[in-house]
Amino acid sequence: MIEKLKARAFVALGKPDGRLGIWLLGHRQYVGGDWGALGDLQFEFMLKMGLKPGHVLLDIGCGALRGGVKFIDYLDEGNYLGLEREKQLLKVGIKQELGRERMRRKSPQFVISDRFEFDKFSRRPDFAIAQSLFTHLAESDILLCLEKLRRFMNPGGRFYATFFIDESHVNQSPRSHSHRSFRFPRATVEDFGVKSGWNPRYIGDWGHPRRQAMVEYVAE
Repeated sequence: MIEKLKARAFVALGKPDGRLGIWLLGHRQYVGGDWGALGDLQFEFMLKMGLKPGHVLLDIGCGALRGGVKFIDYLDEGNYLGLEREKQLLKVGIKQELGRERMRRKSPQFVISDRFEFDKFSRRPDFAIAQSLFTHLAESDILLCLEKLRRFMNPGGRFYATFFIDESHVNQSPRSHSHRSFRFPRATVEDFGVKSGWNPRYIGDWGHPRRQAMVEYVAE
């Protein structure tokens, strides 16, 4: 009963971001649910793309570590970098999903930033992933992320990002929001990469339950 009341309050309050939204929904639902399935999906996808324990991986919009826990377990010590805007969301993820012992043993690095301050990390990534991040970002924030990441990525690095593809390109809000969906035509998604100095490759369907498409950006 309490959880249903919280869910109704979440909608009534306009789907609030941040601490209030996390408290009302719980951290797993706040990031969209499908916790186990989507954690497994992105982990297995990155393995297919060539991720090895010795690589450094940057998880952009790592949230409460739905995929992060799996990557942290797999990668060598210190090779997981997680960037997140919501401090409370990451704090809950570290406490309830990762745990103190794994935090100590694997030494992941975390940065709280809403301006993609990748230079705060001590290592540069070979791979990066943004699973269900650009689906909530306006065009200006997507370009900011791509531009900053292109300067930070190791040469030859590969960045994988998911999008909602919509060829109608319906007018959208100019402001990003964690609970609003943004959709773009395929050509626009590829052009984002070209404008930012990447070589884009459209992958498309990768098994996402809500049909988010995958795009690869290569730093050449």
